[in-house]
Amino acid sequence: MENFIVSARKYRPASFDMVVGQDTITNTLKSAIRNKHLAHAYLFCGPRGVGKTTCARIFAKTINCINLGPDGDACDKCESCISFSSQRSFNIHELDAASNNKVEDIRSLNDQVRIPPQVGKYSIYIIDEVHMLSSSAFNAFLKTLEEPPPHAIFILATTEKHKIIPTILSRCQIFDFNRIRIEDIVNRLQFVAKNEGIEAEEEALHVIGQKADGAMRDALSIFDQIVSLCGKSITYKNVIENLNVLDYEYFFKTIQGALEGNVSSVLLTFNEILEKGFDGHNFISGLNSHLRDLLVCKDESTIKLLEATPAIRQLYLKQTASASSDFLFRSLETGSACELSYKASKNPRLHVELALIRLCRINAESYGDLEKKKSEQVINQEEELPVPSRSNTARQIEKTSEDVRAVEPAQKPVHEPKIEKQVRSVSIKDLLNSGNQSPDAGHTDKPASASGISERQAGDLQVLTPELLEKSWADFTELLNGEGPRIVSMFKAISPVLENNKTIIIHLSNATQKDTFVQYYKQRLINHLERKYIMNEIDIETVVDVNETNNTIYSDEQKYNYLFNKYPILKDVKKTFNLDLN
Repeated sequence: MENFIVSARKYRPASFDMVVGQDTITNTLKSAIRNKHLAHAYLFCGPRGVGKTTCARIFAKTINCINLGPDGDACDKCESCISFSSQRSFNIHELDAASNNKVEDIRSLNDQVRIPPQVGKYSIYIIDEVHMLSSSAFNAFLKTLEEPPPHAIFILATTEKHKIIPTILSRCQIFDFNRIRIEDIVNRLQFVAKNEGIEAEEEALHVIGQKADGAMRDALSIFDQIVSLCGKSITYKNVIENLNVLDYEYFFKTIQGALEGNVSSVLLTFNEILEKGFDGHNFISGLNSHLRDLLVCKDESTIKLLEATPAIRQLYLKQTASASSDFLFRSLETGSACELSYKASKNPRLHVELALIRLCRINAESYGDLEKKKSEQVINQEEELPVPSRSNTARQIEKTSEDVRAVEPAQKPVHEPKIEKQVRSVSIKDLLNSGNQSPDAGHTDKPASASGISERQAGDLQVLTPELLEKSWADFTELLNGEGPRIVSMFKAISPVLENNKTIIIHLSNATQKDTFVQYYKQRLINHLERKYIMNEIDIETVVDVNETNNTIYSDEQKYNYLFNKYPILKDVKKTFNLDLN
């Protein structure tokens, strides 16, 4: 029976060009060899399976090659290269620091460094997992690492750079290896599959690349595992079953149900996932990743962040077109909160189901609900004077301070009557004819109003009278029934006055009502009146009435008596907090 060699060993790179996903590092090393600009110590660090030890071996072989190629690669024909390939080179020494981490081991290495190479120019010492050395071993290694013999070059490799002491780091050239991209892993797996005569679906290899988490060695090991199961044909279905990976179709189906607000469909999908033996935490984590991929597909400039095959990418683009950015943001927020608190939940299934129900309700808010929220924000700006009670003592104190300012007008008046007139454009023709025309004349060519009403002839409009104004005010108030009882009460309490057929006076109780009216309702009132009446020469003025004020300066006791009569709860406040009139 032929001995089987795993793909990670069989297809281990033998030259810099075969190294996957580390082009920047390999180009730097090749350039250093060509220019004979070699350092005495290198540190290769990065996650597992990304090619640290492999690059160290290729670098060591290339340094001693007698016939270097023009691009800086080894010839693989000279005595040094042949001895390296047959694993009998006396110039390259590998040391596993995990099992040789004592001071005695490093002292033995220091003695060995003094021996010059038998063939070639350099003796290369590769120390793998160098972070496993003890503190004493590091200290014993410092002097040799700083000033080695001219023929000695050290290549240190580690997966945990943070565990190496700074004095070692400062003596090395540091190369940080990156995780290998899924696209590069898939391309390498396709190369291996082609050489082995194996047919593999691209989606299946993509799943292997995702499972490998950026490690080429892990990807090749998973590939061998799948080949053992499937033989010469690798399919997407076989891969997800063997690796216990959740099919992406479940995520598409879940988000589609959430977009439609179909709670039943989403919960049944989650139940099907649980019945297949998948964990709820893995599902919610995968769903968050799916939402992230949908979000990056929203913008053409970020589509490149999606690591997927062309066929799967089209599915993402199709679903993201039907999902708003607000839905994706809020869904990610809900999913992330569920994932963070999953392990702390005593009922994990219910915890995930509640999160899925929240996803289904995101699109349930209609435009009317949003308008209602805006209206409530406007209403909350009004001045509010609730009936005093013991439960809102702190609130009453704030209202009391406002009334104190209202009682002492001589010192700091609260409001003075202000009149705000609407600025309207006046034509030269109107100015010339204003002396000999009545208010209802000269409107044959009435300009369009601010609300965009088309021009009308004078015969289509009525002249506004106090009686018509009162009726129109009542009609306008009826139109505001959907905006809250406080707004309706405010308008019912107002009695507009038409003075000299020129000005509509609106008397308001306070500055807050005035601001609300001017900002949100004045233009709407003008539009309402312009539909029926001639408004070209009629202005609307708002007047704030100041009541209960005079020029008398009150004493502290008079202020207290006034406020006590208005708010009896002040007596309890004074007693509770032991307040003094002064």
